[in-house]
Amino acid sequence: MDTVTDLSLREIGVAASKVLGRPVEVRSESHIGRDLAVDSLALMNIIMELEDTFDISIPLDRLASVETAGDLSKLINDLRTRA
Repeated sequence: MDTVTDLSLREIGVAASKVLGRPVEVRSESHIGRDLAVDSLALMNIIMELEDTFDISIPLDRLASVETAGDLSKLINDLRTRA
């Protein structure tokens, strides 16, 4: 795993911890809903945190294919390289 993915996974964990008010350990294979216990409202708040952190806009239609933290990390990295 490269350092860019490590960074975005770490930031996903930071954002999730901030939004959920509890420590969250995030691995690439962590399922966002099942493993991290994130509901749709919390996910939107996490997405907003990540958009601020990385200075990107994450299109809602792109979130439909995101199931794991690794998927979200890949999406963030794709958007960052296009910015």
